[in-house]
Amino acid sequence: MNHKGVDKLHDLHYFGEFGGVNPSISDSSTYTFLSAKTMFDTFEGNTEGCYLYSRHSSPSNLYLGEALAALEGTEAANVFASGMGAIASVVLQICDSGDQIVSSRTIYGGTYALFKNFLPKFDINSVFTDITNLKAVENSIRANTKMIYCEAVSNPLLEVADIAALSELAKKYGIPLVVDNTFSPLSIPAAELGADIVIHSLTKFINGSSDCVAGAVCASTAFCLRLKDVNDGAGMLLGSTLDSLRAASILKNMRTLHIRIKKHSENAMYLASKFEADGLKVVYPGLASHPGNKTMKTQMHKAYGFGGLMTVDVGSLEKANTLMEMMQSENLGYLAVSLGFYKTLFSAPGTSTSSEIPLEEQKAMGLSDGLIRFSVGLDQNIEQTYQKMKGCMQRLGILTSDSILSAS
Repeated sequence: MNHKGVDKLHDLHYFGEFGGVNPSISDSSTYTFLSAKTMFDTFEGNTEGCYLYSRHSSPSNLYLGEALAALEGTEAANVFASGMGAIASVVLQICDSGDQIVSSRTIYGGTYALFKNFLPKFDINSVFTDITNLKAVENSIRANTKMIYCEAVSNPLLEVADIAALSELAKKYGIPLVVDNTFSPLSIPAAELGADIVIHSLTKFINGSSDCVAGAVCASTAFCLRLKDVNDGAGMLLGSTLDSLRAASILKNMRTLHIRIKKHSENAMYLASKFEADGLKVVYPGLASHPGNKTMKTQMHKAYGFGGLMTVDVGSLEKANTLMEMMQSENLGYLAVSLGFYKTLFSAPGTSTSSEIPLEEQKAMGLSDGLIRFSVGLDQNIEQTYQKMKGCMQRLGILTSDSILSAS
């Protein structure tokens, strides 16, 4: 894998209206036309590049979309007011009443709730399966299946999807492979591996400063135009439009993504390796003990590492909560949901970001009460961070001298 996504992103160049090194922000909700005919043609979708109304498109959103398309290696990209807005628009653009989705069993709780609880109102149903078991995925496909949906690295169990193999399976049945790549931008080139549609929650790593909510759909030009169609485009008609000011802010933050991802991955690999050596139950795609380690290695950009997410199982929810509170008081990070921030964020997914999944299903997929998800930050002295976290675990009896000795 090469660096062409980053190269294309950095090759993009727009001067601002007055020669600024950043493009000017379009702070308008509506746009003027020199002729009534051009307005009519724009409503009919015959004048791509003309601006009509910001729910349809804006210069700032277009700039960000072009940068995301360059990053993912797709023809085009549309931006949305949230990751869930992007997911919902894709699903409702592709699926009609009576259709089915084959989905990974481990996905973000909000996506699960959309698929399991909300879409059945429209007679769109989902089958949840082990995405790492290709035979199980194929056995779930029916005549009315309209897409295979997965996360490149799943939330929160960090299962790794074999995107190339899933793409072959999707093509065999003539359906699109939709991949949420939120956990692994740059690390996994999902479109290059065969994903037809790549979704991001821009809120996370791509923006990187936990100050906004946004989403993106990276796909073919034809599909992105369908999403924006004034007559039947889900992106247009559902109204999940990203604000131009936020689009401009995210675009600026994207310029440092390659540097941030390397550091997130480097720090996560360090902590995961250390804690596994100490005898803790750690899940991280970069560890040889991870079931998806080999798959990850075959499809990743090695320069960007295995990502910034890891999990540690400390045995019980009570211990997990106490440990997180202690780490926060020691300024080791924040007890908060989301990911991709410069500080480490930690949460117990079973009672937060995956709480929409029923307890029996959480247990069946291996989501235990004591699981803590870490979004590892950009700490410069990661050894110091490790020693302080280890100290917290020793004080709570999660790590003992005996456990460390037996692990070594």
